[in-house]
Amino acid sequence: MVQVVLVNPQIPPNTGNIARTCAATGTELHLVGPLGFEISDRYLKRAGLDYWPYVKLHYHESLTAFESLRQQRGGRRLGFSVGGSLNYLEFRFQSGDWLLFGSETTGLSPAVLSACDTTLHIPMAQPQVRSLNLSVSVAVGLFEARRQLTYLQ
Repeated sequence: MVQVVLVNPQIPPNTGNIARTCAATGTELHLVGPLGFEISDRYLKRAGLDYWPYVKLHYHESLTAFESLRQQRGGRRLGFSVGGSLNYLEFRFQSGDWLLFGSETTGLSPAVLSACDTTLHIPMAQPQVRSLNLSVSVAVGLFEARRQLTYLQ
C-alpha cells in the first residue's frame, strides 16, 4: 500500500484535509517534523472533521527518524515537486511506495529531493501558477497511484 509523507507541513487546514483523504482511502499518513503547528491545533482538527479516529497517523520528529522506519519497511521514496523530473502520469507506481510532499512554502528541500528514488511533477497549463495547493497535490498523486494499483475498485 502506498503511504503519504508530509515533510514540515506548515498550514493546519491542509494537513487536516490530507488526513481526511488518507482516512477515506485507508492510507497511512506520516508527518515529519518540525511542523508549523501543534498536532492538537483546532484548525487541523476542524479540517479533518470527525475522521481523525480513522487516520493511520504517524509522527516522526525528524527526517532521520522517518528514514529509519522507511528503511525497515522498504519501498521507494517518490518526491513530488514542481521541478520533478517525471510527469506523475507517466510513472508506474508500486505497492510500498512512499509519496513525499514538502511544506507549502518551500516544498521538499534539495537534500530530501536528492535522497528520493525519483522525483515527480504534476503538469500545469498556466506557467504563472507556481504550484497547486498541498492537499490537492496529495490527492492527485495518491489517487493516481491507487488507480494504477487497482485500489479504486
